[in-house]
Amino acid sequence: MYGILINGAGWVARQHATAYRNHRDCRIVAINNRSKPHAVRLVEELGLDDVAIYTDFASALNHSGVDIVSICTPQHLHCENVLQAAAAGKHLVIEKPVATNRDDLYRMRDAINKSGVKTVVGFVLRWNPLVVLLKKMLADGIFGEPYYVEVDYMSYNGSWWSGWNEGRTLTDGVSASLVAGCHAVDVARWLACVEQNSAATPNHVYAIAGGLRKGTDREFNPINNSWIDNVPPMEYNGLEIIITEFTNGVKAKVCVNAECIMPYRFPIRIFGTKGTAIDNKIWSTFFPKQNDWITIPTILPDSSDVSHHPFQGEINHFIDDCVSKNKESHCSFTDTVATHEIVFDAIECYQKDK
Repeated sequence: MYGILINGAGWVARQHATAYRNHRDCRIVAINNRSKPHAVRLVEELGLDDVAIYTDFASALNHSGVDIVSICTPQHLHCENVLQAAAAGKHLVIEKPVATNRDDLYRMRDAINKSGVKTVVGFVLRWNPLVVLLKKMLADGIFGEPYYVEVDYMSYNGSWWSGWNEGRTLTDGVSASLVAGCHAVDVARWLACVEQNSAATPNHVYAIAGGLRKGTDREFNPINNSWIDNVPPMEYNGLEIIITEFTNGVKAKVCVNAECIMPYRFPIRIFGTKGTAIDNKIWSTFFPKQNDWITIPTILPDSSDVSHHPFQGEINHFIDDCVSKNKESHCSFTDTVATHEIVFDAIECYQKDK
C-alpha cells in the first residue's frame, strides 16, 4: 500500500482524495490544510478512517508512511511545497499550473531531478475520453500528418470558483492562460504530436491579449446566468490568443477567453493531410465512402466542474504505470515544463506590446 498525503482540502483536493480512495494500492494517511475544519470535513465527507490532520506542511511530510504527496494548494504556494516534498523524497502529483514564474519553474525542475522522485502534473484532460480517442486516431494515421491544431479555453472565470479570490490577481493568478487556460495549451501540445506517449516541443511562440473585462467591478455568473456588481476585479486581460510553432512543424492556435458570456466550452480541432477532427466529429479519407461527418459518442471536456474531469485516470496512471513500475509519466514535471514555457513566452509577448 502507498501512503498518501493530500496537501490542501479544497475543490480539487476532494477529487484527488476520491481517486486515491478508489485505488486498491493506496491509503490516505494524512491531510494538510491551513484550515483544520476544512480538512476534517473532507475526511468526513469521503468516509476516511485513521487519517491524521495537519496545518503545517513540514510536519505532515514527516508523518509515518507517506510515500506520495498530492499538491492541491493555490498555485503561488506550489514551488515551496514541491521543494519541500522533493527534498523529503516523496513522489508528487502536482496541480496545474505548477509555478507562477520561470525562476520557480526551473528551481522545482532541478529539485525534482536531483531527488529522483516520480511526478505527474495535473493536466488531467490528457485522460479525457475524447482526447484519448483523438490521440489514438493520430497515432493510427486516421488524420494523416497533422499540420494545424486549435484548442480553446472558453470560461467566464469568477467568484463561482472557490479559488477565484487569489486566481484573479496579477501576483497569484498572473494571467488567464496560466490560471486556467494552460489546460488548452497542454492539450494542443499533446495533439500536435502523433507519438502515443509524447507531446510536441515548442519552437516559436507569439501572442496577443485584450478583452474588455480587466479592471471592471461587474461580474457574470455562468452557473445561474446572472450579474453581480461591486466585486473585486480581474487584474489581467481576459482574452489571450497564443500562436505556437512546434519543432515537428505543426502549428497551433490557443484562444483563452475568460470573459465570454456563455457556458464553459473547450473546442478541439485537428487538421491533417488525410482528415479533420472537430471535437468528436471526424472526416477522413480512411473512410473512402464517407458522405457526412462521423460523430463519435464519447465524453467531451466541456464542463468547468472538476468532478467531471478524469482524475481517476490520472491517479491510476501514476500509481500503476509510474510509481509501481519506476517509469516516467508522459505528463511528468519535466515534460510539462514546455507547457508552462509557452504560457510564460506568451506573457512576455504581451509585455513587449505595451
